[in-house]
Amino acid sequence: MKKKILYTIIYLLLTSCFFLLIQEQIYAKDRFDFEEDGDIFWDAETEEKVIALTFDDGPHSKYTPAILDILAEYEAKATFFVLGAHAEKFPDIIHRQVMEGHELGNHTYDHTTKLSRLSQEMKETSDILYAVTGSRPKLFRPVGGGYNDAIVKRAEENQLHVALWSWDQDTKDWDGIDYKTIADNVINNISPGDVVLFHDAGGKREQTVKALPLILDYLAENQYKTITVSEMMEKDEKLKEN
Repeated sequence: MKKKILYTIIYLLLTSCFFLLIQEQIYAKDRFDFEEDGDIFWDAETEEKVIALTFDDGPHSKYTPAILDILAEYEAKATFFVLGAHAEKFPDIIHRQVMEGHELGNHTYDHTTKLSRLSQEMKETSDILYAVTGSRPKLFRPVGGGYNDAIVKRAEENQLHVALWSWDQDTKDWDGIDYKTIADNVINNISPGDVVLFHDAGGKREQTVKALPLILDYLAENQYKTITVSEMMEKDEKLKEN
């Protein structure tokens, strides 16, 4: 009798755990939930031939100015998701980015992935950018592109909107590939409304710098215009519906 009761209890516990796991899977939010709610931006639904180029982890004393020179040559605009620690170290580059019409986004202070530090690092970085430029960033890009309700909530508490990138527009320049492969990764997948992920710091970025003219040449030849992420969000039909 005791064994029967014990087996019954174990069965009920296992059944309850299984039910909870199934419920969690059913109700777990995915990209489309966040996108439908307007909480996170990946790319735009638009027929206009517009592209948003983005650069993470800077500024860097060598690579960022080289990228800015190329962008200026092509009259192209970009969004730079900067680290507060780097912005603090290179305020002149931050100032140049703004003066040349580029957008700045928040990418934490020192590349943290710790949720316990996230809100503080968002605030620190926004404060630093405000001190240098007189404006606070409107966008936040989580390290590694991770997202969940907690990250969205902390961003909102700091008056920031989470912005990622198109799933097929990670250039993988962080993976040590050559500049032609970086360029091909963008060109072979390009479509209107895309947001492209590059890095201007966090490692050796010579290949990113070399790839950029190839990409900009292709965009010009195919009548694509480069705009900032905030400008891209204004063109997104999905966000307009929200």
